[in-house]
Amino acid sequence: MAVFQRSFAVDAPFDVVRRFHGSTAAIPWLTPPPMIARVHEGGAVTEGMVADFTLWFGPLPLHWRARHRDVGDRAFTDEQVQGPMAEWVHRHEIEPLPDGRTQVRDRVEYAHPSGARGVFTRAFMSAPALRFLFGYRAAMTKLCCAKRWGPAA
Repeated sequence: MAVFQRSFAVDAPFDVVRRFHGSTAAIPWLTPPPMIARVHEGGAVTEGMVADFTLWFGPLPLHWRARHRDVGDRAFTDEQVQGPMAEWVHRHEIEPLPDGRTQVRDRVEYAHPSGARGVFTRAFMSAPALRFLFGYRAAMTKLCCAKRWGPAA
C-alpha cells in the first residue's frame, strides 16, 4: 500500500481542534471545492461508529462508508468499509503543544482498485491530489479552529 503523511500546527487549543475533528460534521468543511460532501450518517467519533457520506466530483458521486476504531482522546482511525478505494486507512493524531497550539498528524495507507475504477481513483486520489486535499484540510482546520466556525464552535 502507498502511504501519505501530513503534519501541521494549529493556533488553537487542543480541545477546540479535537472537537472540530471529533465529529463527521467537519467533513463538509474539510472538503475542497469543487468537491461537495454530503454526510448521510455520522456524528461524534466513537469506537465502531460508521460515517456514511457521498463526495461529489461534479456530477460523479463517490459513496463512502468508514468505520472508526482505536478512538482515544488524542487519536482515531477511520477505515473504509465501502467506497472507491481498494484500501483506505486514515490515522488522525492530535497533540497539545506546550505553547497552547495543537499539532495535527494524518497518515493514510491506501491502495487503488484495478480496472476502470482504479483509473478513476488515480485521477482523484493520486499523490498530488492527496497533497491538495490535505493542504486544504490543514488550512480549513486552522481557519475554523481560530474563528470557532463549524464543529469548532
